[in-house]
Amino acid sequence: MATATNSYSAADIVALEGLEPVRKRPGMYIGGVGSAGLHHLVWEILDNSVDEAMNGHASEITVTLHKDGQTITVSDNGRGIPVDKHAKTGKSALEIVLTVLHAGGKFEGKNYKTSGGLHGVGASAVNALSKHLVAVIRRDGNQYKMEFSQGKPLGKLQKAKGTFRGSGTTITFTPDPTIFPRTEFNPDTIRSRLEVTSFLHRAVKVNYSDEVNNKKETFFHENGIVDYLGKVIEERHARSIHEVPFTLHKNADERLEVALKWTESTDEHVRSYVNGIPTASGGTHENGFRSGMSKAIRNYFETHSLIPRGIKISHEDIREGVVAIVSLFVPEPQFQGQTKDRLNNSEAQSIVDNAMRAALEQWLNNNTSLAESVVARIIASARARAASRAASESVSRKTATSRAMLPGKLSDCLSAGRGHSELFIVEGDSAGGSAKQGRDRHYQAILPLRGKVLNTENATLKKVLDNKEIQDMVTALGCGIGKDLNVARIRYERVILLADADSDGHHITTLLLTFFYRHMPALIADGRVFIAVPPLYRVDIGKETFWAADEAARDQILANSSKRDKAEITRFKGLGEMMPKTLWDTTLNPATRRLLKVEIDDQLETDRVVADLMGRDASARFRFIMDRAEEAEELDV
Repeated sequence: MATATNSYSAADIVALEGLEPVRKRPGMYIGGVGSAGLHHLVWEILDNSVDEAMNGHASEITVTLHKDGQTITVSDNGRGIPVDKHAKTGKSALEIVLTVLHAGGKFEGKNYKTSGGLHGVGASAVNALSKHLVAVIRRDGNQYKMEFSQGKPLGKLQKAKGTFRGSGTTITFTPDPTIFPRTEFNPDTIRSRLEVTSFLHRAVKVNYSDEVNNKKETFFHENGIVDYLGKVIEERHARSIHEVPFTLHKNADERLEVALKWTESTDEHVRSYVNGIPTASGGTHENGFRSGMSKAIRNYFETHSLIPRGIKISHEDIREGVVAIVSLFVPEPQFQGQTKDRLNNSEAQSIVDNAMRAALEQWLNNNTSLAESVVARIIASARARAASRAASESVSRKTATSRAMLPGKLSDCLSAGRGHSELFIVEGDSAGGSAKQGRDRHYQAILPLRGKVLNTENATLKKVLDNKEIQDMVTALGCGIGKDLNVARIRYERVILLADADSDGHHITTLLLTFFYRHMPALIADGRVFIAVPPLYRVDIGKETFWAADEAARDQILANSSKRDKAEITRFKGLGEMMPKTLWDTTLNPATRRLLKVEIDDQLETDRVVADLMGRDASARFRFIMDRAEEAEELDV
């Protein structure tokens, strides 16, 4: 434990030099050291190659995931990083780029009209966080090589003998295991990013060599984001209501590309990019897109007197079912943080707003049959939203703070304030009975559910709110649902999903997660949703008792035990057959239980997986099962 001291002087001030700040606080530069941060290393190097292509200096990019699964090579046929001596330092420009923060050729705007990297941090941050990095440069008929470890040069810049054709940059790196808990890259994550890159930069050929799975692919899409839009709609299993997409191509100092369709889906799905960088948290360009779209639709409705009597058209009605790709290229992007997931340029909003409004309004007027289908879709949405609003208000009236209005099945905790209170959403009345007896009633509340809840993936909000089990959950939580959700009003500090440890229990947990993800996502974002991990097996060896959550844990316990003592294994059929004290000891007691916090690392990937596994299209689930059939060691049927 650190000891407090009253002395505080210049000796206590630490001045980090070179790339030490990156290694000391990697989260500031790559967002964290989890999976997202690990893959961000690849994106930083890839984006530098894309910048060369974006400015007309490269036509091909090749990415290789090597057999160890931990080493990446990114190569392009661009101009190659300069290798001549830097006037101020006397070092090669290559060494400066890879070892000095905020060093690069993108500050003055002379060499790159648009680019994803403007801070001169990406390549040097990757170098700092790599166990080993090798840079190979081809320029002016020569080839140069320099190696680094943890950001420090292992030697001087080496010039190879002979004459070499072409030009370009090749970076090979292996993440540092002392920084990252896991250094294995996900081949599918890299593949997905490369494919998106080829959609956004249609003049660029992107090659991917996955040596882990012995696969090679080349991505090249002449139709750019129009092809991308089709792929996204297919992935989401969303049926389009019109065949021809709206497209916008605006070329000026700020290049803008937009492709969108209205679908039968009940939500809006926008994927936005700035200079080829995905902006998962949106920003001013997304705001401009939504504003321009709403203005164009409203103008069309008003010009043609299409609003039915008694119906109010809202922004939500206009955007419901929209699937869109928005790609903006600007000379000086102002991103929020080094991970670049949000654009802050104030002028981008008006640029996209004006362009979007004019182009979409013209498209509607020139395509009356398509416009009619869009108008019908929006009016249907407005009618459904009005019905849902009435149902939502009915549920909201029941969420008053008065305990008398709470669901009858809820066994609430005695604590009046939220404090450290917990709501366990439990599978079945039998399990609920054991949980009620075993809990600490001062701060733990129990809400049993009957059977499997509604699959809310493709259900309308009205259908969701008509479901009794979901009504009870919404009422018990007291914070509203959908756009009316207010996390500050929630009645409990934590929401814990507690289901049996078997396949049926996992299915129920998945259904509940789908509901929270689609209709109460703010609770997940606020870190309030957890999954309890009850035991599936009790293992008695001699006088000791062990608990195992699955077969792997059971086998590990047996492997670690003495063979002299006979093991007695009990498999629980469900939580309901556990004694209350056993349930407390294994699953409810904060000192001994195991909870999994529900977090979303990759919004787009999460959305795709939920749509695949819970959507109407059974073929996506079939493919998922068949692709992983060999991984199944034991079926619970």
